[in-house]
Formats: sequence, structure tokens, C-alpha cells
Amino acid sequence: MSGVIQKETSVAAGAVLDNLLSGSAFEYLRAPAIVSFAIVASATGGFITIQAGPSIILEESPPTVKTSMPTVPDDFLYQAAAAPGDRLVVRCRNPTGGAVIFRGVVQITDAG
Repeated sequence: MSGVIQKETSVAAGAVLDNLLSGSAFEYLRAPAIVSFAIVASATGGFITIQAGPSIILEESPPTVKTSMPTVPDDFLYQAAAAPGDRLVVRCRNPTGGAVIFRGVVQITDAG
């Protein structure tokens, strides 16, 4: 199994998006995989948390600030091994006074 998730979502001031990857066909892995994450935000002040199943890949931290989609390979800062059935989660929190656009590209590579 290999695949790519590419998402862009605006998160309102003071809001939390529980999973940027929600609804993707690849949100739940079907096979062992190596997963690479590139997550950016349009402005400073936001935070992201990355999980693959029960494993926390990145605890709440500020993402790279960029006004375009992440660049391959420069913005792929996080990588993890994941098991079949693991849910990929990128939580985005915006405590600022204005909307922030979060953009993500996730590359999934079969490890089986």
C-alpha cells in the first residue's frame, strides 16, 4: 500500500481541528507502512500534534510557517513506522485572534 494525503483547511480563531486527515481514504492504514509528514501553517501562533495509532510522533508544537503547500523533501520533518489499523491524526490548534490555514502532505510507503 502506498498513497499520498494532501489537505488544506482554515482553522478559525480559538478553534481546534481534531484531525486534518479526517475523511481521507488513507486515514486508517491497511498495511505496515512508513509515514512521512509535512505540515505547515499560514501564520505563527498555531500548534500541531501528530499521531500514528497509539504513538505520538510530535507532541504539540508550532509548525513551519509557509504560505504554500509543503515542499518535497524540505518540509517533511517527521517520519514514523505504523501498523495496520493505525489511524493517522494531525491535530491543529489555533489560539490566535485570526484564522490560520493549516496545510499537510502525508506520504505513505508500504513497509511490508
